[in-house]
This record gives sequence, structure tokens and C-alpha cells, in this order.
Amino acid sequence: MPFLIETWDKVGQGPLRQAHRPAHLAWLEEQKGLLLACGAKMSDDGQTPQGSFYIVDVDSRSAAEAFIQADPFSQVGLPERVVITRWRLAFLDRRSYL
Repeated sequence: MPFLIETWDKVGQGPLRQAHRPAHLAWLEEQKGLLLACGAKMSDDGQTPQGSFYIVDVDSRSAAEAFIQADPFSQVGLPERVVITRWRLAFLDRRSYL
């Protein structure tokens, strides 16, 4: 059952994000079997990351919580806010799953 996880970075933490980005990307590579989609949320000019967005295929909310807590960004305190929402797949990669 997919869950959508949305995070908002603490303001002014760009250097913290950059410092831990390699570990975050390596961790995502390890987790790719759970990922339906993920990426950074960017400012309108496309220059400044403001948080992250993940859609993970896990069995429960507690598994989604464990997933985001294991993210190196979470472990260094980058997110100011995290919201986890159960998600129903309807379309992905221009394909219907209805």
C-alpha cells in the first residue's frame, strides 16, 4: 500500500542539505525497491530545494515512519515538518492503474 511522505526543510538549511546529500542519495539507492517516486521540492526558480517528496510502497504507516526516520536528512534534523498520507495509485508514468 503506497504512502506519500512530504517533508519541508528548515529555513536556511541549504548547507546542511548539501553536506548530507551524498549519504541521502546513497540511502535512496539502497531503498529503491520501496520507491515508486521521490525527489526534491524546489523553489519556483528551480534553484533552491525546500523539502522532499516520496511515494513509498510499504505495508503500513509505521513502515513509512521508519522509512523517513532512516533518511540521512531526517537523522541530521533537516526537516521542519513531515506529513505521511496513505495514497491510492491511479496514474503513474502516464499509465492508468485504475
